[in-house]
Amino acid sequence: MIRLLIADDQALVRGALAALLGLEPDLEVVAEVGRGDEVAAAVAQHRPDVAILDVEMPGIDGIAAAAAVRDVAPACRVLMVTTFGRPGYLRRAMQAGAAGFVVKDTPARQLADAVRRVASGLRVVDPALAAESLTAGDSPLTERETDVLRAASRGATIASIARELFLSEGTVRNYLSSAMGKTGASTRAEAARIAEENGWLI
Repeated sequence: MIRLLIADDQALVRGALAALLGLEPDLEVVAEVGRGDEVAAAVAQHRPDVAILDVEMPGIDGIAAAAAVRDVAPACRVLMVTTFGRPGYLRRAMQAGAAGFVVKDTPARQLADAVRRVASGLRVVDPALAAESLTAGDSPLTERETDVLRAASRGATIASIARELFLSEGTVRNYLSSAMGKTGASTRAEAARIAEENGWLI
């Protein structure tokens, strides 16, 4: 029997995944959580073989949760199941120790098969996303440019970004200008959107 933990902030999705996977004779859902910062403790308590994590969750995101799982239970395999099939997310999830990455519209039978393959020690990646990831490349943004764009994506003003990041307004403008150049965007909102779509802001 393969023991599973499911982490997703949407109760309906979490319940549907648990119900579908629970129908499989060799899969057993032993824990469900709705926040990223609850994952490591639940893994430590329930000792699942596979943790199925959403990317975007409150507390900490699924990629940070995957790294936390690796720390508390190295034998537990992580399968990311997400609506957001972005190349940057895939790359960062694998760097954090995830063994698989599939999108939520994967048919139930394929998802169960992905769980089994991950549990057996294999890597499973959505093929279209893998191809896209190879062509997208790594983030061109520096850590500071990423911080500034992340704040800009929330609609923050230059003055509030400067206060939040302890920078001068001129420095914030410079980082935004550099990020716009690297993303090929004509506005900071467009730069933030492009970075978000590539999974560079998480």
